[in-house]
Amino acid sequence: MRIMVVGGGGREHAIISKLKESEKVTEIFALPGNGAIAQDATCVNIGAKDIEGITKFALENKIDFAVVAPDDPLVLGAVDSLHSVGIPCFGPESKAAIIEGSKIFSKDMMKEFNIPTAEYETFSDMDKALDYLETCEIPVVIKADGLALGKGVIIAETREAAKNAVVEMMQDKVFGDSGSNIVIEEFLTGPEVSVLSFTDGNVVVPMISSMDHKRVGDGDTGLNTGGMGTVAPNPYYTEKVANRCMEEIFLPTIKAMNTLGRTFKGCLYFGLMITEKGPKVIEYNCRFGDPETQVVLPLLKTDLFEIMQAVENGTLADINVEFKDECACCVVMASKGYPQKYETGFEITYDEDLEAKVFVAGAKSEGDRLYTAGGRVLGVVMTAPTLDEAVKLAYSESEKVHFENAYKRNDIGKRALAVLEDK
Repeated sequence: MRIMVVGGGGREHAIISKLKESEKVTEIFALPGNGAIAQDATCVNIGAKDIEGITKFALENKIDFAVVAPDDPLVLGAVDSLHSVGIPCFGPESKAAIIEGSKIFSKDMMKEFNIPTAEYETFSDMDKALDYLETCEIPVVIKADGLALGKGVIIAETREAAKNAVVEMMQDKVFGDSGSNIVIEEFLTGPEVSVLSFTDGNVVVPMISSMDHKRVGDGDTGLNTGGMGTVAPNPYYTEKVANRCMEEIFLPTIKAMNTLGRTFKGCLYFGLMITEKGPKVIEYNCRFGDPETQVVLPLLKTDLFEIMQAVENGTLADINVEFKDECACCVVMASKGYPQKYETGFEITYDEDLEAKVFVAGAKSEGDRLYTAGGRVLGVVMTAPTLDEAVKLAYSESEKVHFENAYKRNDIGKRALAVLEDK
């Protein structure tokens, strides 16, 4: 079958790498893809948000199945457009993608259907938001309502920092129109867990849990990023916690979306915090998370394409989704200065004895050479029987990947390993 994958980052590289393993998949097109993805798929210079261009390409090239991976095209209605011309897709239609597209929608939904989350208030008026900050408890979390490349969340430790965040979002428009409306919510404490799940709108099949490392610096310091590395599974996500999440969060979320006439099909990402009162939802994503996907999919045993077809067809209950009894670690290598100012255009080279899977997010090709073209450049991924082994292997393999001004955290997996040692 001829498959089209919309997107061009590390997540898409991991998805394409897994789809290539399916005997049913004969050809893969990536729109737009990137310089490294071009080694695994035919890249087409059509932007992920060019809904009309994507649909036209799919029709003209007789695409049998489409995978829409990033949040923007999902929220903008790429799946709706492809469905309208008879092309089956993996991914939610826009009415369901709103679960990520609007923080206010998702918070109000959780409140209405008693899904555990942080207490919150919403604001469209900056002065009212600033007045609220005079009396609310600090620290506090401030979120832009709309999409912001995973960066529209500020944890304010002081009242002054909170006010600055509100002004930056609502007045200075640092996140564009996404910050016109905001959510101010209670600061929760506890370990964070990411759980990607397959759902066809009826059943939910959680994937292996993972732990993301969002802050740019060692020891979880510095600015929030799109993710500096991940490990899987997450040791905080015990069987007991998983059972509670299924009963109190996962199934209720699917039922709520159905009740609201927004049936969700695709990959639903649950960003969770394990608080003293139990697991609570920090955020939903309407798609595979990045870099979580880079550690979860290498552990998947079942044919990813068959799962995606079952999700689209509403037959997920008939598929036995299996994962390897192993662990994985992804070390992200970024451009020095990310997530703020950084330089690009440096050649990326690999040692001949490189064994890791390398999923590339920000790179362009010139001839047969690869050059950096983004902040997060690539993820170096290794799997192993134990997490300790996976972490050591990922770091040793990252030494075989080279580009000027490369930067990485040195403590990916450290917190997870400490938890395992205490058990």
